[in-house]
Formats: sequence, C-alpha cells, structure tokens
Amino acid sequence: MTSAFDLVVRGGQVVDGNGGAPVLADVAIDAGRIVQVGRVRARGREEIDARDHVVTPGFVDIHTHYDGQATWENRLVPSSAHGVTTVVMGNCGVGFAPCHPDQHELLVQLMEGVEDIPHPVLVDGLPWTWETYPQYLDFLAERQFDMDVCSQLPHAALRVYVMGQRGVDREAATQADLHAMAELAREAMLAGALGITTSRTFFHRSSDGRSTPSFEAAEAELLALAGVLAETNRGVIQLITDFEPIEETFGLLRRLVERSGRPLSVSLLEGGYGPMTLRWHDVLDWAAGAGTAEAPIRAQVLSRAIGVMLGHELTLNPFYTTPSYQELADLPFAEKIRALNQPEMRARILAEAIDPDPTIVLGRLAREFDHMFLLGDPPDYEQPFEQSIFARAQRAGVTPEELAYDLMLQHGGRNMLYVTLCNYEHGSLETSRAMMRHPAAVLGLGDGGAHCGTICDGSFPTFMLAYWVRDRTRGERLSLAESVRMLCRDTARAVGLLDRGVIAPGYKADVNVIDLDHLHLNAPEVVHDLPTGGRRLVQRADGYSATIVSGQITRRDGFATDCLPGRLVRGQQAGPVAAH
Repeated sequence: MTSAFDLVVRGGQVVDGNGGAPVLADVAIDAGRIVQVGRVRARGREEIDARDHVVTPGFVDIHTHYDGQATWENRLVPSSAHGVTTVVMGNCGVGFAPCHPDQHELLVQLMEGVEDIPHPVLVDGLPWTWETYPQYLDFLAERQFDMDVCSQLPHAALRVYVMGQRGVDREAATQADLHAMAELAREAMLAGALGITTSRTFFHRSSDGRSTPSFEAAEAELLALAGVLAETNRGVIQLITDFEPIEETFGLLRRLVERSGRPLSVSLLEGGYGPMTLRWHDVLDWAAGAGTAEAPIRAQVLSRAIGVMLGHELTLNPFYTTPSYQELADLPFAEKIRALNQPEMRARILAEAIDPDPTIVLGRLAREFDHMFLLGDPPDYEQPFEQSIFARAQRAGVTPEELAYDLMLQHGGRNMLYVTLCNYEHGSLETSRAMMRHPAAVLGLGDGGAHCGTICDGSFPTFMLAYWVRDRTRGERLSLAESVRMLCRDTARAVGLLDRGVIAPGYKADVNVIDLDHLHLNAPEVVHDLPTGGRRLVQRADGYSATIVSGQITRRDGFATDCLPGRLVRGQQAGPVAAH
C-alpha cells in the first residue's frame, strides 16, 4: 500500500456526530481535513489503531471563560483533557477587551468576582498588550494552542470602555454612548468576534460586591448591539438573565432576535432563584416556538447539576466565615489542618455562627446540608437525598456541621464536599435529561477556565459518555449517537461553526479516539499551576487514547504531546463543500 495520507485512524466504531448509529470504519486525514471515511486502503504516514475504540468528532464547548488563560497558556486544561477541540470564550458579558490602560483593575475584579479566578493570577498572568478588541484578537492570533479558540465581545468590558465610571456605576447610556458602543461592536464583529454576550443576573458581581456593569442595562442598549449583528449579518447573542418576571424576559429575548436576525442562546438552570427557574420547561417550549430557522433561540443547559465544591483548599466551606476559622485562613495548609484537628478548635468553630460574605453570592450554599454530599472517588453526581450530609448526620445522631467538619479533615484535610446549586431540586438528574433532549436546548455551561475554587464542570463531555451513555442506573440513559451529536454537531452549529463537529469528508480533522469501556472520570483535585502558584480545581479522565486537532495528535493516553495546532478562529465558518 502507498502512503497517501497524513494520518489514518483504523478500525474504530465511528460515531459521525450527525446522530447516526456507529459504523466500523477507517478515517483518513490529510492537510488538516477528513478526506475519507470507510475502508481506507492507502496507508497514512502515521496511523492509530482504533480497534475496540469509539471514534468521534472533537467536542465543541460553546460556554467557557479562557479569556485570560488563553493569553498565558498554550494548553487549555481542563477542557483539552476531556476531548474538547474547540472552545468559545467571552461568555456572560465578561472578558478583557476592550480595555483602557487605567481600567485593568476594574475588569480583573469583575472576572474575579463573576468567575472566581484569583486576583493575583490575573494581575500576574495577563500581559495587557492590547487595548481594543481587534488588538486582543490579533494577540491571540499570534499564539498556538492545543485546541481552536473563538472569542465573543463582552458587553461589560465594552460598556466600561465607552462610559468609564458611569458604566461601572450602571448609569443609563446616552445616545452618544450607544453610538460609540455600536461602532466598537461593529469593529469587533468585522475583526472576527463570534458574537456579543451580556449578563443580566444579580448573581454576577465584581469581587467588591458591585453588580456587573451590564446588569439591568436598558433595552435600548441591548437593541443597539443587536442592530450591529443585523448590519453585519454575522454573530450570535449569548446572555444569562434572571427570569423574573418570566413573560417580560421572553418579550425582551424575542425583540433581540427580531432586531438582530441572528441566533440567541440563554443560560437555563433549574432552581428557585436568580438565573434559575422552576419553570425551565416553559422556557424551552417558548424558545422552540419563538425563534426562526435563521435565528433560533436556544437554551444552554448542562448535563448534570452545577455543584459547588467545598473544602479547606477552596473558596468556600461550611465554616469559612466563622471568626475562629478566619484566624487560620492565612496559615500554610499543613498548619491549618493541624489546628483544625485540635479538639478545642473544633469545638470553637462548631459553636460559632457563619456570616456569609455578601460579595460571594454562592456563600449561602455553604450550609445547605440537605443538598450537600460527599462526592467520593469515583465521583457520584446522582446521589439520592438519603445520602446528603443532613440525612447522614441524622442517622449518625450528630449535627450536619459536626459531620461536615469531620469529613473534610479526612485524606489529610483534602476531602471535598459537593453541594448542588441547580438542576437537582428533586434529587436526581431527570431534569438534566429532559432539558438535554428538548429540541430548543444545546449543551453548554461547563465554564472551563473559570470558578477555580468553587466549580469543576468543564469535565462534562466525559461525564456525558461515561455516565449518561454507559453507567447510569437511576433512570433512562442516552444513546452514544445522540450524546456525540449533542457534544459536537449541535454545539458547533449553534454558534455558526459549520466546518466541524462531524466526521465526514471535507470537515475539519478534529477527532477523538476513546476507549469507552475504560472511560473514567476521576475525582476533582486542587493543583497549583496558575500564575503566582494560584490554585484551581481540575478533574482528570482516563480512556482518551488520542485527541486530534487539525489532523495533529495533541494528546495520547491522557498526556499532552508537543503539537499545538490550535488557532484563533475568526467569526463563523462555512461548511465544507463536500457536506452539501
């Protein structure tokens, strides 16, 4: 046989991303594109034996916050460790461009508060060699990554850039402000922004407690930005909003889509407050009927509960604001754990009341013991309420505080608890399953690159395959074909990336080779690999034999290679001719 291709993946069960059943096939790749699927007789200069493996398109994660990390790192962990080959960042209206030189601290504090990325990490890590949004894209375009990156224009940064302190203080924009914002948004879209994003939830606050600058911005301001998408005929709108009153929210979203003529997606979570709603099914049904083929309205949903991790190395725990615990806050970790193990310290802390930090909205979760669990290793994300800390404490005849205190001191003080923030009102993941299968839903909300000390959901692609396809016992599973479609084609199309997410001739050669029988999600852990030694939660996975980006192998058997073929993607991408 002649050597005709750069790479051939041989003999795997190919799941094409379109929802079709797996087929036994080879996949030939040349010049960064898939050129043949089926029986490939010619050899590749490099080959991967995929027998007994599943071969999927690379996963497309449309809701991440790598805006800072992409400026100082080449490997976008954790996402690249979970089969993700394209990420979309700049979500929820937060980011780092445009930005005047004297506004750096404002945007750092906003990202620190909204996305829990430590202040010293951002101060030390961000090079700030840009001011305008096109300059930010130019900076990214010079960099190399282990996946492709797409950026969206964040409304908060744009507002502060135009209005200065008035924007921070959330004053109403003048006509001159609206004109300036629209001009800059047009410039951003023409430079390659994938869309425009905003936040309208009280949950999103700067680290000093102030609401995000875009919160409650007037409809005229949002319509001005939507008008830019109509004029340029490109881009998407992404937002998070409080659904109160819900009918008024529906009206605003419809008017944005009508003005822009472009796709819109809104974060959707089950819960009783803020950007969550117990009427999530109404949102999905409304969205299904309110959009059009050219400008659909979709709800971004997550495949599991969004859960907040609690522990002594993390941002939150049930005792984080008690006076005695705060006395230990700045001690080296080993000294803190030694002090916490002392009976007298335990008694003092347990006797003190918690006073949640008002600048940390998630702080109220720190003692929701009826929704709090010991996650375990391997992690169990669908435990019945009978396994909650509250229920376990009742059975043991102790208080939930006592049980939580003792559990967190296990494993050298590194044991973590898990409290469900949303999508778990009824003690199962049936809500997540129903959301994912709704025609108006699209997978998102993993928040890769953010929530360094609170949330670890960037691993959701692995969870989709390992749990929903293979391991779930508490209800109906998902098929392999539909899960891969949700992770690949559906997400890519939702943001206009029509050149990826499918294994077929002409498509971009982003591919995963997965040992599905041995795909395993490890427990979250804390590492200190950010600038200044900053800590973050990561979650490792076993079972990815290879991840391929643009035809180059970026990861083998869970380890990064030297290849960095990922690049900035400017704007929407047309589908391959062969696909039509």
